[in-house]
Amino acid sequence: MPFTIFSGGPILTMDRTRPDAEIVVIEDDRIIAVGDAGLAPRYPDASTIDLGGRMLAPGFIDAHNHLCIAALHPRWADLSDLRTPDSLRAALKTQAEAEPEAAWVRGVGWSDLEDGWTPTREDLDALGLDRPVIAVHYSYHQCVVSSAGLDALGLSDASTDPPGGSLGRTDSGALNGVLYERAFSEAHERSMAPYRDPDRWGDLIVEAARGLLRDGVVSVHDAACPPSAEAVYRTLAREMRLPISMVLLPHGEALLGPLDAPRLDGPPTGDGDERLRVGPVKLFADGGVLPAIGGHINGHRISLGLVFDDLEAEVRSVLEHGFGIAVHAMGNRGAEATLDAFAAAARIRPDDEVLFRIEHATLLSRAQTRRMAELNTIAVVQPGFLHHMGGAVEGFQLDESDWMPFGDLAESGVVLAGSSDTPCAFHEPLLTSARGVTRLTSKGTVLDAAQSLPYDDWLRAYTVDAARAGGQENDRGRLSPGLQADLVVLEGALDPQHPPAVSETWVAGQRVFAAS
Repeated sequence: MPFTIFSGGPILTMDRTRPDAEIVVIEDDRIIAVGDAGLAPRYPDASTIDLGGRMLAPGFIDAHNHLCIAALHPRWADLSDLRTPDSLRAALKTQAEAEPEAAWVRGVGWSDLEDGWTPTREDLDALGLDRPVIAVHYSYHQCVVSSAGLDALGLSDASTDPPGGSLGRTDSGALNGVLYERAFSEAHERSMAPYRDPDRWGDLIVEAARGLLRDGVVSVHDAACPPSAEAVYRTLAREMRLPISMVLLPHGEALLGPLDAPRLDGPPTGDGDERLRVGPVKLFADGGVLPAIGGHINGHRISLGLVFDDLEAEVRSVLEHGFGIAVHAMGNRGAEATLDAFAAAARIRPDDEVLFRIEHATLLSRAQTRRMAELNTIAVVQPGFLHHMGGAVEGFQLDESDWMPFGDLAESGVVLAGSSDTPCAFHEPLLTSARGVTRLTSKGTVLDAAQSLPYDDWLRAYTVDAARAGGQENDRGRLSPGLQADLVVLEGALDPQHPPAVSETWVAGQRVFAAS
């Protein structure tokens, strides 16, 4: 049996029972020893990896990543760097020419367009195409479709807003082609259908997963995994083709849709192994671009956004089928609805340890953070949101709630799991962790420095605590004997102003990435 010893640099074990170590010993795909240098003579034939002052840590776990969607991005027009109507139309026209047989022309990723411009159906109609066109917002909670797209969706000026969604309109009341939340979801689902060829999709997932290894990511929780993607993942796992481990959060085919009841008769939370495991069921309490927000600003009452119906009944059904529960809640009203549903569920099974997760937890009061702790609810957060959301919300401060209150959550005793929400934000854990320390926004401002957490805490959120959020605590997330040898070697100090870089990534005892 080959042994490998890592030594010669600081070792961040993330194991509270043995926080200090001088060497880590692995055998095949397992960590077998962690401790002081005196252990080394027990393995006289071991090969040695000299860290040369670099830091050794557990491999990173991204606890909220839409890998199955992100993998498909190369197939669509990339709108992320475009700022003008002409450039957006040109990208979509190129996409139409590249896929002449596609039922929909699809582009993804627009956001910061010049002068606050939002594209409408008229902008897409100007392409002169005889098939539907969809341009998806970077958030995946909003899109714009052409007139042909509205027709394909059966929408007209007489249509009413669907439950949990909204139809954009002109001042005269006519549809402008902009669709929000669950209205977006239907258009997204229709335009996605041609791209679900299992073999091609599987190849793209493998390619995207390999790319994550450069950033030290060894495991991903796919945060809204439809049955079609779950089947692809299971095929890849069976064929031993997954470069990283996966935790799948079951969800319906329609993104943002209601509970997929038939899926509850399938494998429950915890089913699987170290490579592929079923996680909690994904539900939605509110929207993303229309989050449910309530409270006061300078004493004046406000109430915005959408709270989705039937959450408490959905949570109860999920719990009765033996699943954990992960609920998207961006706004404080969404969080309150989620906590009410969790409290009701906990009363049904008071003696059981149920996995409760709130995804995002972007706006909370102190009372809500304490309530999360009382209900043993994990906050799956995205420190990278401070970059692109921070500047937008810093002037919209509620009297009783705070944006991205990571400090309050930690002080209340809530476990924070680190994540990216890729493809809706940048995904590098070392960079997003730095944002969680500096609280720096894209405008160069600092959003509520009191909510900062130390860099070490963020690395813990991306390792041991992310593992806990996915039921992986006995697999990975710590440098502890018996766990899988998923490791990352970091070059540079834990300095949020100048974040370290990933030098090497190891998965199951094999070096799978080395920086040149």
